[in-house]
Amino acid sequence: MPMTASTVLRGLAAALCLGTLAVGGPAQAQVSDDVVKIGVLTDMSGQWADMNGPGSLLAAQMAAADFGGKVLGKPIEIIGADHLHKADVGVGIARRWIENEQVDAISDVTNSAIALAIQDLTREKNRVALFSSPGSTDLTGKKCSPTSVQWVYDNYSNAVGPIKALIDKGNDTFFIVTADFAFGHSLEKIATEAITADGSKVVGTVRHPFGANDLSAFLLPAQASGAKVIMLATAGKDMTTAIKQASEFGITEGGQILTAPVMFISDVHALGLDTAQGISFIEGFYWDQNDETRAFAKRFFEERKAMPTALQAGVYSSVMHYLKSIDAAGTDEAKAVSAKMRELPVNDFFAKNGKVREDGRMVHDMLLVQVKKPSESKEPWDYYNILATIPGDRAFLPLAKSECPLVQK
Repeated sequence: MPMTASTVLRGLAAALCLGTLAVGGPAQAQVSDDVVKIGVLTDMSGQWADMNGPGSLLAAQMAAADFGGKVLGKPIEIIGADHLHKADVGVGIARRWIENEQVDAISDVTNSAIALAIQDLTREKNRVALFSSPGSTDLTGKKCSPTSVQWVYDNYSNAVGPIKALIDKGNDTFFIVTADFAFGHSLEKIATEAITADGSKVVGTVRHPFGANDLSAFLLPAQASGAKVIMLATAGKDMTTAIKQASEFGITEGGQILTAPVMFISDVHALGLDTAQGISFIEGFYWDQNDETRAFAKRFFEERKAMPTALQAGVYSSVMHYLKSIDAAGTDEAKAVSAKMRELPVNDFFAKNGKVREDGRMVHDMLLVQVKKPSESKEPWDYYNILATIPGDRAFLPLAKSECPLVQK
């Protein structure tokens, strides 16, 4: 058959049509290495293991199972590892996962210093980072990445609200006891800016090493300072140790207020209501908030014999949203999936009408809670009174103030 102009045009049209279908159609869905593999990198054995650790791994496994065990017809695999709170260990595991074990996304990452290093690695290797636990605002600020998200909280959301509430009640002098690593430094910086912006004063700061068994040397200067508020810019067992020792020293009995911005239900459980009662802070999730949260928590409790923390619930939510985004994008390629994560709303037991912004911050409502008195608690793990719901657009740093270079100004 002779090749005519009309034949060529018909051939080109058919090719273009097929090409369009190849790009957008489900028949061409692509999953690298025929498996979607998610690595949960967390504190499995250290002082943050209760609020993350095995519970975070379980939450990711629950999300994969609830999704159906497959995405785009390919199996979902969840693996986990302990970073031991050492950046070289954490990055080494992540690099091995990506280069040798075909891991597509890294979840949780309980340490801000390690998370910042993981963010650099996943950006370089074109993988997705699903940060549930680290608090540093640099993750969605000046060091943001197009392939990472910060899901549950950050140091801005948990520090600014309580500080403003305290200042509004006439508490205008603060002493800050800070964990001496990236998370604590970030929290101290944000808190100081929030305090001084209102004309109040930070009368002193002191930094303690990670994993300190005795924090008396850091609490005594805070007590002696006469500051109306002592802020614990720390977390995990360091924080619970500080609260216990503050009680022993009679700090609150002496009239000073103790505030712990980054506190979780596992910390309250470890302290007991007798010690923790009356402390208020910001939470991203509470198991007894509604029927949906209770249903998830019941399933989680059956496996862990503990109620989920906000961080563990956030692992479930972020992994589920990641899988939904793979399905919607038709590929597990990191940039395409990350773009879809920013496009799709987050609607689950963890967040209603949540939104992943262009800087990677997942914006959702937060809760201002206060620990109940023992007489108010009606059952095990009945620990919080919810004082207020803080809308997401007020809880997190406004996008207009973001230092993320990805944000269009």
